[in-house]
Amino acid sequence: MSGPILVINPNSNPEVTAGLDRMLEAYRLQGGPEIECLTLAEGPFGIESQRDSDSVILPLARLVKSRQDAAAVVLACYSDPGIDACREATSAPVYGIQECSVLTALTRGERFGVIAIGQASVARHRRYMRRMGLIDRLAGERPLNLSVADTTKGGAVFDRMAEVGRELIGDGADVLILGCAGMVRHRQPLQEALGVEVIDPVQAAMGMALGRVLAG
Repeated sequence: MSGPILVINPNSNPEVTAGLDRMLEAYRLQGGPEIECLTLAEGPFGIESQRDSDSVILPLARLVKSRQDAAAVVLACYSDPGIDACREATSAPVYGIQECSVLTALTRGERFGVIAIGQASVARHRRYMRRMGLIDRLAGERPLNLSVADTTKGGAVFDRMAEVGRELIGDGADVLILGCAGMVRHRQPLQEALGVEVIDPVQAAMGMALGRVLAG
C-alpha cells in the first residue's frame, strides 16, 4: 500500500483545511490511498499578497521534506507557493492547484476566466500564467475584493461570485476557475446558476494526484 496523499493548506486558517477535508471525502476510495489534510501553522491566516505567498515557501518545503512517506503532495493555495522548492524536497509528485486547474480548463473550453480573491491576486496569478505560456487562453480574471476567510461563507459572498462570474462570461470565458481553495462550497451552485462549467482547483489537483498514485 502506498503512502498518503498530503493536501497542505499553506495558510493557518483551520476552517479552510476543514472545508478541504470535507470536500475530498468523495476521493477516499476503498482500497485507495489515505488523503491527509494539513494546515501550515507558520502560514498567514490568508494568502492574499505576494509577500504572503513568498513567506510560506521555506516552511512548506520543510514540511514536505519531513513527510517522505507521502505518495503525492497537493499544495492547496491558488498561488502555488513554493511549488519548485517543494518539488526539490521530495521524490513524490507535487501538484499546485493553479497549475492543475488551468490545465484542466484547457480540456473543457477554449478560454477560461478566473474568479480571484482580491485585486492584488490578479497580477500574481497572471505572472504565473505567463510562466506557463498560457496567458493567451485567459479570457479574464476579476477580483471579488474579499478575504480568504470570507470565501468560506455563503449568502452575499455567493451573490458576488455569481456577479463576477457573469462578467467573466461576458469577457469571453466558456469555463470558470475558482481562484482560491476556500471557495469549494460554491462550485456546484455557481455552475448551476451560470450555466458554464466551474472548476474547483483542489478537485482538479486531487484528480491528477489520485490518478497518478492509483496508476503506480
